[in-house]
Amino acid sequence: METLLNDIRQCRICEAHLPLGPRPIATAHQNSKIIIIGQAPGTKVHASGIPWDDASGKQLRKWLNVSDDEFYDDSKFAIIPMGFCYPGKGKSGDLPPRPECAPQWHQPLFDHMKNVELVILIGMYAQKYYLKDKAERTLTETVANYKAYLPQYFVLPHPSPRNRFWLAKNPWFETEVLPELARVIHKII
Repeated sequence: METLLNDIRQCRICEAHLPLGPRPIATAHQNSKIIIIGQAPGTKVHASGIPWDDASGKQLRKWLNVSDDEFYDDSKFAIIPMGFCYPGKGKSGDLPPRPECAPQWHQPLFDHMKNVELVILIGMYAQKYYLKDKAERTLTETVANYKAYLPQYFVLPHPSPRNRFWLAKNPWFETEVLPELARVIHKII
């Protein structure tokens, strides 16, 4: 596993497309029980090198109902984004994750983790990649239908502060989905 993680940290596949240069960020352990697949690091995470080290990460840990120590224990949580490097700025937020990472690195990482009990798919990019035609038409519909993907996957919207309007329009997420998420997580860890 350490050799594979080192290879990932040295990856330069899409270097020409990265405005801040490559800095692949992922964590995993052969005993990881839960895999978190998000989009791609933002600028704060690119700078720190620590996954989910930003406001989105703080919100995600709150949703999962775990401490920082639990979240960053890679024997509990592997953190494997769709794109391992900051992709750059777009018109309404960061650009989509680079498409090279997941096909190149996800399966080799999964092959080293034999104790995985749950994969958390955060946002539309991860959901479309892994659920394929089983994903609903919209992210909202997919998240509302979260029980259909259990026990293998748990689907979530992105915990970005930019999604506060989505959360306000969908109060069922906090009252129905988050308690179930916390229950599933604590049963595993």
